[in-house]
Amino acid sequence: MLSESLTKTKLTDPLILELLQNIREHRSMLEDLKIIKIDPKLTNIISKEIGRELCIENEFHKAKGFRKLHIEVAEFSQNLRILHCVFFPDPKFDIPIFGMDLVKINDIVSAAIVDLSPASQHQGLKYEKLLSEVDKSSFTSLREIPKWGGIFSNNVFFASLKSKSEKIDFCRVVDQYLSILIELSKKAKPEVNEEIIQERTDFQKNYCVQQMKNEKTSMVLLKYFDEKWVNNYIETVLFDFL
Repeated sequence: MLSESLTKTKLTDPLILELLQNIREHRSMLEDLKIIKIDPKLTNIISKEIGRELCIENEFHKAKGFRKLHIEVAEFSQNLRILHCVFFPDPKFDIPIFGMDLVKINDIVSAAIVDLSPASQHQGLKYEKLLSEVDKSSFTSLREIPKWGGIFSNNVFFASLKSKSEKIDFCRVVDQYLSILIELSKKAKPEVNEEIIQERTDFQKNYCVQQMKNEKTSMVLLKYFDEKWVNNYIETVLFDFL
């Protein structure tokens, strides 16, 4: 686990802290959980340059049924805070992709998204009903899914959070989506059919390709890093292909 003293966002932003704790608690329920070691330069990224302050910290794990469990906490120029999380399943297992992002500018949550995205053609049929039963009726500012968002399930949740109660409710929705993911992973058995494994691999590749079309990710990073570094970070840390 990363040092709590290094990441200011974990300590100063209660919403990000609560979500982070929730994600970690669910992650700890996975069988055979292990840390993935990567280049330390991409794990902790800190700059104290005045006007260009930033702190990015990444956690990488793997577990039975999951090839990569990634959590990123970032703060830019002391006003933009991001919590990003993707749990990529092992293609041998019939498990969806868990994704969650929270973008907070000062005290305003401009974007909060969570989904269990299908990792094969008919996989969503197994859990869509469970997702649809999660109560999302309290949110007042739902946002339109971007054009590249065909990778998401029919029950992807995407909104701006306008009040304290909506922030609390978003934490509840994330908790319920994670609970569904954990139950699905417990039931999943390794597949031996190579065609099915390849289909799941292709779905994950497409998930990454489509996510890379979100230009907002690169726009933020390009304010602090050169294009080569940004492309490498996006392709190897955030959305690596299998």
